[in-house]
Amino acid sequence: MHEDANGDGRGSGSPVSPSGADQEFLSLERELTVLLRRARANQGEMAREVHPDLESAAYGLLVRLEELGRQRATELAAYIGVGKATMSRQLRALEQLGLIAREPDPADGRAWLVDLTEEGRTRVGRVREARRARYVSQLAHWDRGEVSELARLLHELNQGMAK
Repeated sequence: MHEDANGDGRGSGSPVSPSGADQEFLSLERELTVLLRRARANQGEMAREVHPDLESAAYGLLVRLEELGRQRATELAAYIGVGKATMSRQLRALEQLGLIAREPDPADGRAWLVDLTEEGRTRVGRVREARRARYVSQLAHWDRGEVSELARLLHELNQGMAK
């Protein structure tokens, strides 16, 4: 937190001092805002590294497919938190770029399964490996236990914020 002339970090325009608990949540909100802004910028860069025409929002779909393998579009939409129309548009774009392929679901002929193509798997794997290397470099001064704890806490936060 930045301190101002009165040394309390509130700023001279702050008429009311938040309680301790409120201050903790304000600090959390501020740090998450910075993290999310940086994450959005990084996601755009990673998407362009996978393919110059890839929308940054679609990068998460590719990562999910790399981690779990083929899935129904409805499962992907639920995970990402978008509607069916948005998911269909994103999947069409990914298919046109040659990064995914669709095939009929053998368990339900009306549904489709989506999976990475070999080209998609190669490109996503290369970008994710470079990303992991950046994290290792940027967090080299952290203890591995701290990295593990951060991952655990972020997972807990994500679970708590799931719809």
